[in-house]
Amino acid sequence: MPVCTTRDGVDLYYKDWGTGRPVVFIHGWPLDADAWDDQLKHVADNGFRGIAHDRRGHGRSAQPWDGYDFDTFADDLNDLLTALDVRDATLVAHSMGGGELARYIGRHGTERVRSAVLLSAIPPLMIRTEANPEGVPEEVFEQIKNGILTERSQFWRDTSEGFFSANRAGAKATQGNRDAFWFMAMHESIEAGVRCVDAFAYTDFTDDLKKFDVPTLVVHGDDDQVVPIDATGRKSARIIPDATLAVYEGGSHGIALVPGDKERFNADLLAFLRA
Repeated sequence: MPVCTTRDGVDLYYKDWGTGRPVVFIHGWPLDADAWDDQLKHVADNGFRGIAHDRRGHGRSAQPWDGYDFDTFADDLNDLLTALDVRDATLVAHSMGGGELARYIGRHGTERVRSAVLLSAIPPLMIRTEANPEGVPEEVFEQIKNGILTERSQFWRDTSEGFFSANRAGAKATQGNRDAFWFMAMHESIEAGVRCVDAFAYTDFTDDLKKFDVPTLVVHGDDDQVVPIDATGRKSARIIPDATLAVYEGGSHGIALVPGDKERFNADLLAFLRA
């Protein structure tokens, strides 16, 4: 099993498919690299090298007790890119992974980066404040942590509904989407699950976004029930100097997995990679 060992001794599982210019995928919470399988195959089939890792505490990676903050996640990503000698890469990040991507650029720059894609991503800030009234109320994050600690299996089954907007008339999400979400979520450690909620709720990535100096595609659904577009995607596109915003009408938080939206995103991603 391919593993990268970080500077603090944590083993990170990763996938490395195809050959060509690298495209590095960073998964959301509470998922793992399997969430990107369709995109990994798509880029590999079209002459690119697709790479995706399981974040510490998720999937097949080690489950340390500490390190569930974005400085650590960004440094883990740097360890992976360094170990694989990845250069001229496009970084593609979903949801919480968008914070990892932003903090990576904020801490390590873009020497290895050609371009970036933020998909349904959490930057610049998730929590509702006076300065960020479009954000998510603090009590929602407390409810999430309580759900994980109380009975996480049922909590993840319930959460999959809003994740894919399966509660909307004419929803395109399948039961398979929801089952896959549950399966990946159950492989995240409980400690990682709870600690990551605090990390993605309260971390402000505004200064990190200002350091982007590569072309960036921001993709967000306007029916994202997890990461509200007005608090995140639209603001990120205004902050990043060279950003293009693509709004998917009716798009859920799980764009890369849902039939119809998945194919649209794959096409948009490939066009961006070839531009």
